[in-house]
Parts: sequence; structure tokens; C-alpha cells
Amino acid sequence: MSRYDELLTVTQVLEELGGVSRRTFYRWRQLGRAPVCIQLPNLELRVWRSDLNAWIESRREAA
Repeated sequence: MSRYDELLTVTQVLEELGGVSRRTFYRWRQLGRAPVCIQLPNLELRVWRSDLNAWIESRREAA
């Protein structure tokens, strides 16, 4: 995480993932397959952009 990193809302993450549904995202969380999330005191979730990028990169398959 750099000082230029940003916290993304779930809505922003879903948009970054090409329109994945909220239901799918929460199912991935239940299965332990979603990017690392931070739960704020108001119970909202956030994802550091660097964590999302690392998660996406980890999903890359060899050709």
C-alpha cells in the first residue's frame, strides 16, 4: 500500500470488475475468494486499490 493508494467502495470494485453483481461479490466473500476487504466501524466494506490489483493479478491463468 502506498500513500497514493485509495479505498474503493464495493460499488467501485464491482465496476472495476466489469459489472460483477453485488450478490456474486458477497458469495465470493463467503467462499473466501474475494479480494481482501476492510470493514469500517459503520459496517461498510472498502478495498484498497492495491489489494484489488494484487487479487486480480493472482487470478491470471497461464496460457
